[in-house]
Amino acid sequence: MLVLLTGDRTDREIARELGIGERTVRAHVSRILLKLGVSSRVGAAVAATRVGLTPSGGGGG
Repeated sequence: MLVLLTGDRTDREIARELGIGERTVRAHVSRILLKLGVSSRVGAAVAATRVGLTPSGGGGG
């Protein structure tokens, strides 16, 4: 979920890819932000990149 979150995908796109509802995606995103101690998707992307979960080149897609 975190890797999908750090891309340029919308909640709707993530939901379709995972076969879950948008509301469920939003709930997961909220929990991820809380656990990482960040307040935005950008903060989550930075945290994910720091621990090697995303390519450092960025750009998504």
